[in-house]
Amino acid sequence: MRRFSLVLLSTFTFLALPLVAQGKMMESRLGLGFRDSMAIAGLPALAMNYYPNSEFGMTGALGIDTEENNSKFGLQLGLRKRIFEEDQLNFYMGGAFTLLTQEVATVKKSGYELSALVATEFFLPGLENLGFNLEAGIGVSNVDKVRFRTLGQSFLGAGIFFYL
Repeated sequence: MRRFSLVLLSTFTFLALPLVAQGKMMESRLGLGFRDSMAIAGLPALAMNYYPNSEFGMTGALGIDTEENNSKFGLQLGLRKRIFEEDQLNFYMGGAFTLLTQEVATVKKSGYELSALVATEFFLPGLENLGFNLEAGIGVSNVDKVRFRTLGQSFLGAGIFFYL
């Protein structure tokens, strides 16, 4: 019952919030925040978004976990292009390149991930500098062996950015 309630609340929130959200022009804006979209599970990252003009943006993220015998590191750089703007949402497409390192039981594995993404970012009225970011797409990673995967975030796992 608890799980059903959580799913119902998440679905309602995901569907209702964009209806009151408001799109933004992002030209010359820098956003600082976090996201959880790297190939290594459980590695949230401090992130930034920068839009030098209204059409293109650059992204970066850094995730570090120094747990003994289970350390993780990820450095991600990406580009995005706005493909569609609504009154409530900005839609983007782009790609990202991520360097990854993971240590499990004293065995270190390093590699990379290439991702092709579509994303949306929305802002709530009264909180014009706070952006919520959701991404989905496909990726290929090479940590120990080549792996293809789909990418996606639920509303509860959305990246959150404060724009200066």
